Amino acid sequence: MSWAARRRFIIFLILGAVIAATLSVIFVTAFYKAPSCVDGIQNQGEAGIDCGGPCPYLCNALEQPPTVLFTTVLTNNAGRTDIVASIENKNIDAAAKDVPYNVMLYGTDQTLIQEVSGTLDLPPGATETIFMPGVASGAQITSAFLSIASSSPRWFTMTTDPRTIPTVSNITQSGSVDAPRIDAILTNGSVTVLENVQVIVLVRDVHNNVIAASETVVPTIPAQGTATATFTWNNAFPDTPVSVEVVPVIPLP
Repeated sequence: MSWAARRRFIIFLILGAVIAATLSVIFVTAFYKAPSCVDGIQNQGEAGIDCGGPCPYLCNALEQPPTVLFTTVLTNNAGRTDIVASIENKNIDAAAKDVPYNVMLYGTDQTLIQEVSGTLDLPPGATETIFMPGVASGAQITSAFLSIASSSPRWFTMTTDPRTIPTVSNITQSGSVDAPRIDAILTNGSVTVLENVQVIVLVRDVHNNVIAASETVVPTIPAQGTATATFTWNNAFPDTPVSVEVVPVIPLP
């Protein structure tokens, strides 16, 4: 090969390399997508597809699903049906917010009468209470089943419960047989005022079954102060009350 031919070959080789590099940059710019937590691929050190590792949410398969401890149907003399349920989060270092749940209501012949839904927060290692008043009227509900799909919670790491939960004391029962009343003192030990605190009361019989429930909202609990939560009923309890539990419901921040 002559010197001129070698020169032309080198020039063409350089031009080819420049064109190839330019095309590579264009291709990468147009088609390459950096790994992310929403790309549907397990990459960048994730424990599963778009979960764990650098992603904000944990993998559901690696966390314990919520446990429904009980779902109870409460019907008063006026035919109104309330539902009360308790759900436990056994994960001591994971929490989830706005978790959807579904409640199926059945009649005497196990016919599905109604379906209701809602959401709840699951703080780490905590048990949460749900009260759903007046879910059915005019229909005889005999059983209810609350369910949470294992894929519904979007778990994220939370090793300590950040909520300020007022303590409960001085629970008293008064009123009459046909119009019972329960009062409880809520104490706010923090330096922050608590506002619009939802409080649920559970009344149990000798077998520890919930025989009555109600809820109220305490408008304000002063910082380092107390407030009273009052619950009333317009009908007698269906059985003798043996124990009373008052549960403040504080959402996750």
